[in-house]
Formats: sequence, C-alpha cells, structure tokens
Amino acid sequence: MKTRIFLFIGILLLGSYSGICREIAGNKAIIREGTINIASSPDIYNLAIKWAGEFGRLNPKLNLIVTKIPEGGTAALKPGSGLGFISRESDPAMKALASWNMVVARDVMVPFINTKNPFMAEISRKGISMAAFAQILKNPDHITWGALLGNGKNIPVHFYIMDDPSVKSALAGYVKANPATINAKSLETGSALITAIRNDPNAVGFCKLAAIMDVNNQNLAENITFLPIDKNGNGTIDYLEKIYENPQTFSRGVWIGKYPKALSGNIYAVAAGQPANENETAFLTWVLTDGQRYLNQQGFNDLVYSERQSQMDKLYFTPVTALQSTYSGSDILKVALLILIALVVIGSIVDIILRPGKKAIPGLTGTPGQVPQPFDENSVILPKGLYYDKTHIWAFMENDGSVKVGVDDFMQHITGPVTRVEMKNPGEKVKKGERLLTIIRNGKQLNLYAPLTGTITEYNNSLALNSSLLNAAPYTDGWVYKIEPTNWLRDIQFLTMAETYKTWLKDELLRLKDFFTAVFTEHTPEYATLVLQDGGNLTDGILADLDPKVWEDFQTKFIDTAK
Repeated sequence: MKTRIFLFIGILLLGSYSGICREIAGNKAIIREGTINIASSPDIYNLAIKWAGEFGRLNPKLNLIVTKIPEGGTAALKPGSGLGFISRESDPAMKALASWNMVVARDVMVPFINTKNPFMAEISRKGISMAAFAQILKNPDHITWGALLGNGKNIPVHFYIMDDPSVKSALAGYVKANPATINAKSLETGSALITAIRNDPNAVGFCKLAAIMDVNNQNLAENITFLPIDKNGNGTIDYLEKIYENPQTFSRGVWIGKYPKALSGNIYAVAAGQPANENETAFLTWVLTDGQRYLNQQGFNDLVYSERQSQMDKLYFTPVTALQSTYSGSDILKVALLILIALVVIGSIVDIILRPGKKAIPGLTGTPGQVPQPFDENSVILPKGLYYDKTHIWAFMENDGSVKVGVDDFMQHITGPVTRVEMKNPGEKVKKGERLLTIIRNGKQLNLYAPLTGTITEYNNSLALNSSLLNAAPYTDGWVYKIEPTNWLRDIQFLTMAETYKTWLKDELLRLKDFFTAVFTEHTPEYATLVLQDGGNLTDGILADLDPKVWEDFQTKFIDTAK
C-alpha cells in the first residue's frame, strides 16, 4: 500500500511541477538578448531555417544561427552549446552525442489513390500488403489490380512516386529492397503527383503526407484518399488497422503504432543535456505550439495535440535547483506557494487513499492489502452451450422456446461492479443491434445491444434490487431478459459458441489494449504504460474509476464499432 501511495504522490508531484514550470517558462517567458546556435541535418535544414526565421522575427533581440551538418558529419553538442534538429535517417553520430531529445514533428510517407478508383470498396476492405507493394515495384508495367486484390480483373496499376530520396528510401525500407531498383514514374512535386492520380483512377501515388494535404482545411486534397495498408498481411483491414478515415485519425494511428514504422519517422530536437537556457526553452515551446503551423509547408506533419502535451512535459521536467538561478525571487515565491498548495491537496488525497474501500489510481489499486489481478482471455468465464454476440451479450434458448439473454463475463471484468441496470419492460419489442439495456456505475453508463430480434416477455427483477448480480453471477442469477424470438434460426447465424468465441476474444483483448493505450495517452499519459500495445497486462475493472469522458469514448470507439 505504501509503495502505491508513494507512486501516486510521485505522479502528482511530477504533473504539478511540470505544470508550474510550464506556466512560468511558457506563459511568462521573457526573451532575453542572446544567441541560439542550432545544428541541423541536411534533410530538415529548410525546416530549421523556417522555424529560426519566424521565431527570430517575433523576438528581434535573439540571434538564431542555423548550421547545416554535412552528410556524414558530426555535430559536437556540449552542455550549453545549443540545439540540434535531426531526423530518423540522418547524422547518427549527432544523435549519439545528444543525451536529451524531444519529438517535434513527424515525417510520414503514404500511398494514395483516386476516390473514383473502380475497386474502392474492395480496397477499403482488404487494403494493400507489403507483399503487394513489392509486386508493384518489381514489375510496375505489368501488375494488375486483379493480381493485387485477387479478383481476376485485368486492369493495370500505374505507380507514381515523388522524386525525393527520403521517399524512395522509406518505400525501399518498407519492402526491403534496394532504392536503386525502384522503377516507378517519378514526379518532382506533390501537385504534379496529385494531378497524375486525379487523371488516372487506376493509379497509385506515393509521397510525403504533407504533399497531398490541403493546408486550408487540413484535409486531403480533393478527389484523393489514402490507400489503406494491411499491416499484418491477413488480407483485411481489421479494427487495429482502421486509421484511414481522415488525416487526424491517421496521425493518431501513426503515433500509437498502427502504421508501418518503416514509412514514418520522428523529427527530433536534441541537446547534450536538459535545456536550461530560457531562450532555448522558449524557442522549443514555440516549436511545439505555434511553430507546428509551418510543418506542412516544409513537407512534414504536425503532432497530435496530446503528443505535444507529453513532449512539453519532457521539456519542462527540470531539477528544482534550476529555478534558483533561472527565475526571479517573485517567481520562486510563486513556485513555493503553488507547491505548498499542492502538498495540502496531496495530503488530502493520501488521507482518502488510506480510508478502506477507496481507490486512487485506476488499474493500479484494488482491494486494500491485495494485488490487482491481471485481465486476459484466461480470466473470462465462458460456459459451453450458450451463444455469444460480439457486443458481449450471451443468449440461450429455454425449453419453452424463449431466449434468455445476459451480459457476458468479459464486460464485467472491464467495468468493475455495476451499481444500476436500466432495463426495458415486458412487452417491448427489440431488434438485433438496437439498445437492449444500460449498465451504470456511479452515474457513468454504457449501452449494450440486442443479439436477436423479438419481444421481451420477462426481465430479471432481482437486478433492480441487486445489480451486483451482473458481476457475481452473469450467466445464472444475473441474467437480464427472456425474449420471444422472431427468427431465432436467422439470428444464431451471427452468434458464436464458447470455443469460437474464446478464440475471438484474443483479438478483442488486443483491440481493448489498443483502445486504452490511445485513451490513456490522450487523457492521462501517466497511466499509458499500464496497457502497452506490445506486452503488458490489463488490470481487472480497468474502466471502473475512469472519468465519464473515457466511458463515452469506450461506448463510441469500442462497443458501438462492434455492432
């Protein structure tokens, strides 16, 4: 218990301290006369020049000097010697010398097609795998859409690529080929590439994402859309790969790892140590905020808002002693006062934590004195003989022909103890896919959907008096309705039995991890490590004590998408 309390206090102190520092160094930044030395790798030199120029225009007291590092050269970054901007592909020696780094932008290469492509529906469903791209590059003059999609259509694929070494290098890295072997029609500009694809519905283009963005509305250029990539090569764009709806969803997907790493890379600000110079800190703060608007112009992509916030925390995580030499006496007094207030708040929180039955950090704490239990496919009880729906409702036909339904054990492992259940009345008709019931925990609710069509003949009155039955005995005393089915034989074609359902749950748990990784990263970055995409376990009742906004996201992005 003490370890958990100290962990929680540590998280709060870090958050409070970074917020305090951000308030002082960000909102009250005082730019003093001086010089900022910036070393830049060649491929992002123009971006560094643009950032330095715009920030210098806003702060004429500053002299920002940008130096291009020669190809294969080395920049000696020493404490206090300045900043560097590097990409994933350039100047590894410089990166090795930089003990501190912060992501400031992203460089993403994307395939795209005409929205009028004759196979649009099939492409959206299946996507294009790495093997398919390799086929295109190996024989671009003879490959057909039939060969890529397996539909037998003898329509040629025309492949265009931007004449940019970094674009060709990224594509070659993705398909594991030599860049010199890429034989495609090269065009010098993004506008020329867009025009070529607009004039050819059967074509595929490949370039930097920024090249096909409309900077006026932050959407893709007219009549242009993403060509989805089947990252896992299973022949379908499954839930974990559905990131191609719009540029914003796509950018978020890239950030949390849903896009091939070979086709995306970070742009870093680097330094020999934690930046302490207030001018450098102010400049990097600007780069993460107003400076993001210049990225598209230079062929790069801005960070999603929540990622900017997490990088800002990294920028302002500095030792307390640094305040003594950097800020004035009034600022130190303000910091001390804010820390004192924070300690009072923390003391109250610790008092709450120590009271029996209270929880402080979702996913970290459990019953006092007990270690929280992990949640995986082996935790879920799945009785045989029942039918299961992908919206996590089970169904069983009784001897009298009525169908008893309830909530499966998987859902109660997510929500934790349910405090109320809203049910329909006997005589009401329900249709498959419509709202069947609402489960509520302390005012936060989720709607669950009907696995069949029929008329409710009875509801479980015991749930109205004791909703915890839904958790304690989901398949027996915690049943919800009896329904007279309209077409049971048709409805069960869309349901699965226990063994098949258990196999499906493995993918569902991956989808669940992906959801919580994205949500925690956006809302509460300090909890993101609880549900890593690669490894790590979910904890029982992980949704229980999260705020209503997360419950709403879970409804729309997890439950509703499975209907």
